[in-house]
Amino acid sequence: MAAGPSGTKPGSRFRNLISFLMRELISNKWLVALFRLIVGITFLYASLDKIVHPDQFARIVYNYKILPGFLINIFAITLPWMELFCGLFLILGLLVESSSLLISLLLISFIIALSLNFLRGVDIACGCFTTDPNAKKEGAWLLIRDLVLLLMSLQILIFNRDFLSLQKIFRKK
Repeated sequence: MAAGPSGTKPGSRFRNLISFLMRELISNKWLVALFRLIVGITFLYASLDKIVHPDQFARIVYNYKILPGFLINIFAITLPWMELFCGLFLILGLLVESSSLLISLLLISFIIALSLNFLRGVDIACGCFTTDPNAKKEGAWLLIRDLVLLLMSLQILIFNRDFLSLQKIFRKK
């Protein structure tokens, strides 16, 4: 291809502009703060019914048929509290990196658990937001939702700049 008047290939300026705009959008402090709220509220809300009904959540965990029996009750009791505190910390802007890392790891494990059961042909209530055994089974939609939340959580982890956070206030003191 022939170079343009400035010595650049045609279209490279456009690609450079698009690349610049994408970097600016992805690292935008307002977008990161919005994602902190979305992920934080999602995990805070997801924890509530599980905290109130740990026995029902333990049954849901059992239905996944992934964890050994002796870990099910421990998992069913601790997971909702991790979700609650990580969600709260993201909303408030405290321990943001640790919370987003833990949420990212949780989401990866949720994606693996859902995928395994999807591949097995098992359609179970996910236990994501309710412990009701009659809850609607959503299949592949759950994987898409968790992947989107994972991308948001990773963006928070990578681009957090303490914008609109209590962490920033505590660092100044």
